[in-house]
Amino acid sequence: MNQFSQETCYKPGYYDKKRLNAAAWTDAYIKKWSKENADKKQEKEKPFIPYSICFSRQIGVGALEIADLLAEIIHYRVVDREILEHMAQDTNLAQKAIEFYDERYPGKMSELFSMLISEKTFIKSDYARQLVKTVIALANTEPTIFVGRGTHLILPRNIVLSIRLVSSKGYRIDRLASMLNIGKSEAETQLNITDIEQHAFFKTVYNKKATSYDEFDIVINRDHINVPFQAAQIIACAFEQKFGLKILK
Repeated sequence: MNQFSQETCYKPGYYDKKRLNAAAWTDAYIKKWSKENADKKQEKEKPFIPYSICFSRQIGVGALEIADLLAEIIHYRVVDREILEHMAQDTNLAQKAIEFYDERYPGKMSELFSMLISEKTFIKSDYARQLVKTVIALANTEPTIFVGRGTHLILPRNIVLSIRLVSSKGYRIDRLASMLNIGKSEAETQLNITDIEQHAFFKTVYNKKATSYDEFDIVINRDHINVPFQAAQIIACAFEQKFGLKILK
């Protein structure tokens, strides 16, 4: 099996860059977590939840490309929709991540999950619970940039920089048509389908009919900030300022 994602039609988060597919990514990180836990088994550490960056986006605005550029600036890893879906649909994978964290900080993960269950009214379905566990486990094992799946609605607001990326429909159509070398009509059809799927996901999982802009620290309009690296720099600066970090030189 090819361990790199290759798409012939558009899926949210796709752009012209080879990436490890979700299965290869999770396999690599499970090996990494196992080694880290073995190395730190004798150490006594206080639990620390790293700050996270969560991207929410209209489909087709180029969020993953910006996230990858941001990762190069602040040295965080990127977890995209494909990885989140893969882990949320495989109870064994999410459970392994939780177990690694519990080995290091016994009982802390259960405490965090119980807190979120009481605070987040949307956590009702088995899928929502599994997604929440996946996001918590990933956020607590390593500093992370999340792209998609409403992660900004899951993690505690005080440890998250929440970003919303938007654009006109025309911008999204033009970008998708150019990226996949297809006509604008076909690009619009594909975007309409993914928009409907995204809307259905948020209605089913989070019981949300529409996006509320008070959920976000920053909203970036790609029509006006259309250079990906510029958007990444803006987000890095906001991240540094919000949490009092020193990451930019």
